[in-house]
Amino acid sequence: MTNLNHVDVIGNITRDLDEQSFAYTSSGTARANISIAVNRSRKQGDEWVDEVSYFDVTIWGKTAENLKPYLQKGKKIAVSGYLKQDRWKDNNGNNRSRVSIVAESVELCGGRESSESSAPNSAPSFVPAAQNTDSGNVMYSENGEFPEDIPF
Repeated sequence: MTNLNHVDVIGNITRDLDEQSFAYTSSGTARANISIAVNRSRKQGDEWVDEVSYFDVTIWGKTAENLKPYLQKGKKIAVSGYLKQDRWKDNNGNNRSRVSIVAESVELCGGRESSESSAPNSAPSFVPAAQNTDSGNVMYSENGEFPEDIPF
């Protein structure tokens, strides 16, 4: 059986992009590093308690370039991707590691709006599928009425 490494999270971006968190690699590929806060409610005794987890997310390529104006503190996003573990030795020779999410897809979900925001007002969070132009396959009309010639 193959292993499964997939994660889906919805959360709020914790800080705005800056020169360190958005950059291009030496080969010209865009990279955006963000952190998101993901809330989870759980019952503790008779009360509901909110827990917050913070995740580092890396977005690559055209997706990073296209989303750059929208990756702002407080914005709600959905991230689908996989977990990646980085390992290194610190200055004292100690082994260190960190797990982060590498985004395969990102959807803007709305979130806190800032009146000082310089990003465009409407983000492309959803692109509808192409409309079917073959009228022979239409099962109902634009006004929701069914055609009279349905054979059942």
